[in-house]
Amino acid sequence: MENRESGYTHFIEEIIREDMAAGKNDGRVATRFPPEPNGYLHIGHCKALWIDWTMARKFGGQFNLRFDDTNPAKEETEFVEGIENDIRWLGFDWDKVCFGSDYFDICYQLAIKLIKKGLAYVCQLNKEEMRAYRGTLTTPGRNSPYRDRSVEENLELFERMKNGEFDEGACVLRAKIDMASPNINLRDPALYRILKRSHHHTGDTWCIYPMYDFAHPIQDALEGITHSLCSLEYEAHRPLYDWVVNACEFEQKPRQIEFARLNLTRTIMSKRYLRALVETGKVSGWDDPRMPTLAGMRRRGYTPAAIRNFCERNGVSKTDSVVDFAFLEHCVREDLENTTPRAMGVLKPLRVVLTNWPEGHVEQVEVENHPGHPEWGTRKLPFTGTLYIEQDDFALNPPPKFFRLFPGGEVRLKGAYIIKCEDAIQDENGNVIEVRCSVDLDSKSGMPGAARKVKGTLHWVGDGAVPAEIRLYDCLLTDGDGIAEDGEEEEETTPVRTNLVDNFNADSIQVLQGLIEPSLAHAAAGDKFQLMRQGYFTIDPDSAPGKLVLNRIVSLKDGFKKGK
Repeated sequence: MENRESGYTHFIEEIIREDMAAGKNDGRVATRFPPEPNGYLHIGHCKALWIDWTMARKFGGQFNLRFDDTNPAKEETEFVEGIENDIRWLGFDWDKVCFGSDYFDICYQLAIKLIKKGLAYVCQLNKEEMRAYRGTLTTPGRNSPYRDRSVEENLELFERMKNGEFDEGACVLRAKIDMASPNINLRDPALYRILKRSHHHTGDTWCIYPMYDFAHPIQDALEGITHSLCSLEYEAHRPLYDWVVNACEFEQKPRQIEFARLNLTRTIMSKRYLRALVETGKVSGWDDPRMPTLAGMRRRGYTPAAIRNFCERNGVSKTDSVVDFAFLEHCVREDLENTTPRAMGVLKPLRVVLTNWPEGHVEQVEVENHPGHPEWGTRKLPFTGTLYIEQDDFALNPPPKFFRLFPGGEVRLKGAYIIKCEDAIQDENGNVIEVRCSVDLDSKSGMPGAARKVKGTLHWVGDGAVPAEIRLYDCLLTDGDGIAEDGEEEEETTPVRTNLVDNFNADSIQVLQGLIEPSLAHAAAGDKFQLMRQGYFTIDPDSAPGKLVLNRIVSLKDGFKKGK
């Protein structure tokens, strides 16, 4: 895949160049992308993936896909397969697929090594006691009463943990570092916990599992990773990362480098929160087109090129910020502009009867498939005495500068004739249900009479239009800077924040029954096109013969200000 910003450099690239110039790692570069298979990838993961992949490829190095599957509670094979599919869809590849669980035996042996070195002990404080002993950001922690157990006792207890003799939460294996450290991550962090759960990859082999902060540096070292690139919240964990590498006596010492993660306005960037939406039925699944998952974006009609471009243009920095969701839409719109054919459809149909059109006459009107690509040719649409336009394109009492249709007003129908409104039929509630118009039979586009100008041009469909369910989408949150990914501890212990409930956008999906031109009758799932004046659309997999379902990918209006 082409690196569209091959001339762009950032601080991570500069660090790697410096390391290579200094002869570190024998000039090698190796990176990894380590998603946890407890959900599908979302747009926030794309930034990390893009950085890891481009750095490896730019320097001719190795790129590993490693599944961080050290917590069996929520991890599933479905997510492993989904992540692989998403990465391929984005246009990325990998040199090697690894699983954190592949290293469980080695992690266990290294834990024993630390116990024998007097650097780890089994602690039987419960969760509340451990939190109290840990101290705060301003007060030091206190040593656990179990901290000075003998090596022999710790080895025996750890073996019993492995054999399943203790209940979950009864004890953990902790590193022995410094309970008075100003860095709270170094206050004897847990290395192993008991989880009596079946693992998607190792089955029931284990009932103890290594913690992320212990397993991850070991995995990096074993795979020969030179630069372990991660998001900024792990900066405070870097001393622990280095401690594990040194305490385990690895010769290969990966270098952890942190970057600012991607946050989007009105967007949920936490798999835990996204999972809550799925499990409570607020969305139809991980691939709901409103979801910021790659599966959802793919179904909605976003393109891989647009997402890669979005990541590249956001760049790499050391400071967290929030990107306007409108910029992502801008990138999608930019890509679709020159890659999708045009079509016509009405989302809220209003019947138009042409009073002087020859009865039963059907005329084929020729329109271009793309105004910027004449080589794409044209298509013919049936023009009949009964047509449909958008309800919003007609007004009984038009406001100033309303250049669409109103009583006595004229408009041109795209590629066809000029029509004039003569009458409007209303129902008992005063709603306009039909408009009667005369047609200027000498004004067809391309005819001599077409030189007559009117200010408005409307899209339309003829009497042979195809019914379609049309789904319009908005962000899942009503406002705000979105919800960011949680840390490891919060992920497992903190209830879902109220702002997910309070700010959930109940109007994030609108379903309309519209009409589209006959040329789209046999469009397949995934086909993309622009409905003139309405936006870019794709065919949803829910479609079936005789029942088309359209997802609006993005509107035509660009809410992103290029000067921002």
